[in-house]
Amino acid sequence: QVRLVESGGGSVQAGGSLRLSCAASGYIINTGCAGWFRQAPGKERERLACIDTLGTTRYPESVKGRFTISRDNAKNTLYLQMNSLKPEDTAMYYCAADSRDGGYCPGDWRRYNFWGQGTQVTVSS
Repeated sequence: QVRLVESGGGSVQAGGSLRLSCAASGYIINTGCAGWFRQAPGKERERLACIDTLGTTRYPESVKGRFTISRDNAKNTLYLQMNSLKPEDTAMYYCAADSRDGGYCPGDWRRYNFWGQGTQVTVSS
């Protein structure tokens, strides 16, 4: 059974930082694409960062330069370092993995077949 368990969310003031972790079990995260997503109430789920089997990372313009995705293969854990947080970053954050696309990272969140339960991030002004 595959489990992805996020941690590290919380409340922070604008300009602050948080580091999210996603511990995986039942699946080796570097054998496929892994990514971080977020969803705010009433908004579409958004991909924030992804890392493929070669270690190539991708970010949308909205977080580029502020967020960094990484993974620790020995711990089978995915991370998201978030700096310079803004109130508009407030959302539920999820980690996800895609084992079906040969390590390529799809943009459509529906392609990701393993998901964590989410961790809330709240940024106050």
